[in-house]
Amino acid sequence: MPLHSKRTYLSDYGEHLEKKYDQIGIGYNDYRKPDPRITAAINREIGPAGRIVNIGAGAGSYEPVDRYLVAVEPSEIMIAQRPNNGASIVQGFAESLPFRDRTFDAGLAILTTHHWADISRGFEEAMRVIRKRFLIFTMFDLQEPFWLLDYFPEIETILMDLHPPIEELEKILGPVRVIPIPIPHDCTDGFLCAYWRRPYAYLDGGVRNSISTFSCLSEVQTGLQQLQGDLESGLWHEKYRDLLKKVSMDFGYRLVVWNRS
Repeated sequence: MPLHSKRTYLSDYGEHLEKKYDQIGIGYNDYRKPDPRITAAINREIGPAGRIVNIGAGAGSYEPVDRYLVAVEPSEIMIAQRPNNGASIVQGFAESLPFRDRTFDAGLAILTTHHWADISRGFEEAMRVIRKRFLIFTMFDLQEPFWLLDYFPEIETILMDLHPPIEELEKILGPVRVIPIPIPHDCTDGFLCAYWRRPYAYLDGGVRNSISTFSCLSEVQTGLQQLQGDLESGLWHEKYRDLLKKVSMDFGYRLVVWNRS
């Protein structure tokens, strides 16, 4: 059976990808800056690959600059925000990569699979064009409670729908190595859980527009008003004061490494 091929949120997300990026893609680079600790983890695992494909490349975060790299990205909004002196860019979709078999030594899919209309097909295409190693940075089940769900409980349903469990990935990829990626309190890449110790950030429309999950919510204002009220009254700091002592949290982000046997 196809892996999460056409699901409630993901099918809508895939079919209206360009429309959604008209909303969430503008100003993306202002809030989504590669975090050096995540960069280091990716660079350690990519190995000596000389030719790399970055699938669902977005604005180019986490792309090695010392290798030959081709980026694949469907959104014109995101392509326009890529650096002028960056990697070669091909406008296309993960499910239909315009390359010959085993063209690249390695591949990347960084915080992108939840945008794909058919994850199974995307993985099959990646394995077809990659010769040695495929790195997927994604989110699985929350390993620690995330307070943001207290204000936006619909997020839990969306995450379950957009992010298949590791067991389903293994049905397509076969054996993989899974590396936990703790999220530091000062993470510079503003994805969903990045601001776990900076609650005021979620009140910023620019922050929310750079987090695709918020574009899937049916209603946002109620949660925002509750969060703002709890911050102003001090209730948030009273309820979650233990978080302020922590330097990193495990929210289920993982670097999945597939090697061709």
